[in-house]
Amino acid sequence: MRVLFAGTPQVAVASLDQLVNDGFNVVAVLTREDAPIGRKRVLTPSPVAARAAELGIEIIHANKIDVPVQERISALETDIAAIVAYGGLVPEKALGIPRLGWVNLHFSLLPAWRGAAPVQHSIMAGDEITGAVTFQLEKGLDTGPVFGTLTETIDPADTAGDLLGRLAVSGSVLLSQTLSGLDAGALVGLPQRGEGSYAHKLTLVDGRIDWNAPALAIRRRINGTTPDPGAWTESEGQRFKIGPLLPAVDVVDLAPGQVLITGGKKPRVVVGTGSHGVELALVQPPGKKMMNAADWARGILASGTVDEVKFA
Repeated sequence: MRVLFAGTPQVAVASLDQLVNDGFNVVAVLTREDAPIGRKRVLTPSPVAARAAELGIEIIHANKIDVPVQERISALETDIAAIVAYGGLVPEKALGIPRLGWVNLHFSLLPAWRGAAPVQHSIMAGDEITGAVTFQLEKGLDTGPVFGTLTETIDPADTAGDLLGRLAVSGSVLLSQTLSGLDAGALVGLPQRGEGSYAHKLTLVDGRIDWNAPALAIRRRINGTTPDPGAWTESEGQRFKIGPLLPAVDVVDLAPGQVLITGGKKPRVVVGTGSHGVELALVQPPGKKMMNAADWARGILASGTVDEVKFA
């Protein structure tokens, strides 16, 4: 079976490896162009491109599947295209190029959370169960018939990074099984049923913490935006990144955004919300790396500026 694999971020690498290990003939990889990374903005291949290079697979770098790219895909004479988080739309004219079309591995239980950030939105919405599906790519946004499904429990402490890491591995097996079933003619896609929901791509704005919200909603917001784009707040006009936190149900007398720093060998940093307090575990002050909240608190206590700290 001649396979074109389309994917870009680290979460797609497990699927590429799984297909290769299971004996599929991955004739080429379609991935987005090298992008500037880090403070020095060094042009860097995508994780999928880097892995394809290690495997000696032909790479098609493209941010858009335009006519020249379609011609390159057509020349490959593929049986099927497997797509995992490629990061771009597949135009209608390209859908029919592989003999069996395009099969998408999507990290939600469709029709729930169609779109670019399903795992992140699932966590922020407070879903208890999510999963992954393989489905036939068609003109609509994540609307095609479903071939296979798996489920995954969301732990209250899960970040988007944690959950995506698990789904990337289990989903890679599902994708491989789906391609095998289609190759054997043993799979038929089933129409999606139920109400759909949309998961837009997250931006920096989505990571801003509203301390007036209940503690549970804040925790879900932080977990859903970790590691990317990251949760953040401001104090005295400066931006602080905030990592996953713990509930502090014993603290109910702090105003939203008010910061309480206790003393001792292990200082505790508690912030008021619209319900009860929350305890910070990790914080990244402006111009510094992410650090333990206790270490940051010791510096604040030593500077004598405790009363000036308030998040907004």
